[in-house]
Amino acid sequence: MATPGLSARRTSPGTDSAPGAPPRPVPWVAPLLYLAVLLAGLTAAAHNGSLATAPTAAFVAGLLLLLLLERIPVPSRSLALLGARLGLIVAVTALDDSGLSRALLVLVPFTAYFAFGRTAALALAGGCVAVVLALYTLSDPAWYADPAYVSDLLMLLIGLVLALAMAAVAIGEQQGRARLEEYAARIAELSATAERNRLARDIHDSLGHHLTAVAVQLEKAAAFRGHDPDAADQAVADARHSADRALEDVRTSVRALRDDRSAPLPLPSALADLVRQLDDGRVEVSLRVDGEPYDGPAGPALTTLYRAAQEALTNVRRHADARRVSVVLTFGADSARLVVADDGRGFRPGAVTGFGLLGIQERTRLVGGTVEIDSAPGAGTRITVEVPRTGTETDA
Repeated sequence: MATPGLSARRTSPGTDSAPGAPPRPVPWVAPLLYLAVLLAGLTAAAHNGSLATAPTAAFVAGLLLLLLLERIPVPSRSLALLGARLGLIVAVTALDDSGLSRALLVLVPFTAYFAFGRTAALALAGGCVAVVLALYTLSDPAWYADPAYVSDLLMLLIGLVLALAMAAVAIGEQQGRARLEEYAARIAELSATAERNRLARDIHDSLGHHLTAVAVQLEKAAAFRGHDPDAADQAVADARHSADRALEDVRTSVRALRDDRSAPLPLPSALADLVRQLDDGRVEVSLRVDGEPYDGPAGPALTTLYRAAQEALTNVRRHADARRVSVVLTFGADSARLVVADDGRGFRPGAVTGFGLLGIQERTRLVGGTVEIDSAPGAGTRITVEVPRTGTETDA
């Protein structure tokens, strides 16, 4: 398992780290501790009458250098930086009249936790305790019998424990923020992908259908121009109507993108319009609506049925070479079902890779519905789409 100091990959806010760098120590801990040691040392020097002496000046200079090291943009994993900090802390401790400077030793494992991980920090914490014990032994072999020495050692141990715990908590918080940023970026990317897919389905299902209708009607007009001018004129009028519908669909899509609202869709009448466009005399199209249509504007579920019918009828016009097509819309208590069946040439469902059927399946899945495609070469096609009455579109 990677240590906390090595596992962070992203920069979290407030850490002042470059991307890919390990977490940075909490920035206010060291300066606050330096300030406390400075005030304690100057107070002790003033009490002892040594405030204006060279050792006190060196003590202050050492603390200022330590503070400067916190601000210099040296790589946080530099052993030289850690060694310089440790040397300055030892020097400041030797010059301090108050004895509080020993508390600065906790900064060594605290900083090492961020730079080198938990194992290195624990080792350095043990080393700090060993150094203090060695100094105690050199100054007073019977130090363990002096309550002051024992109290100072216990305070150092408590300080080391708290410093290591704070470092662990800070690293966990920084890594948590980094993971949240990564998750947010992934969600934004997935949302953008879902929106692109939705727009692709809308363009294919809506504009593709109307442009197909325009092309068919214009072909009909060209074919009938010579011997049936009235039929040709009607075909041109139908083509113009399909072009107007395409333009209206574009405007509706733009409005939906601007204010995220969809216009009401009376599904039975919309299907009747689709059927009328397909019924050009060469294909017999029937529409049957069973059950009571749902009140109120259509939601994503009924819009899915409309788009499915639109795509199915477009495929009939383009590929099926059918003579009869039936469209059956059934409103149930809990769901609505659309069945589009034709007697055309059929196909193998697994061999078709176009956007149309894929779009039907994607739309239906998003509202919690189901799609069944029953077809075989020469046996016609039957597409059944069923959606729940309260289906709500998701980004799944």
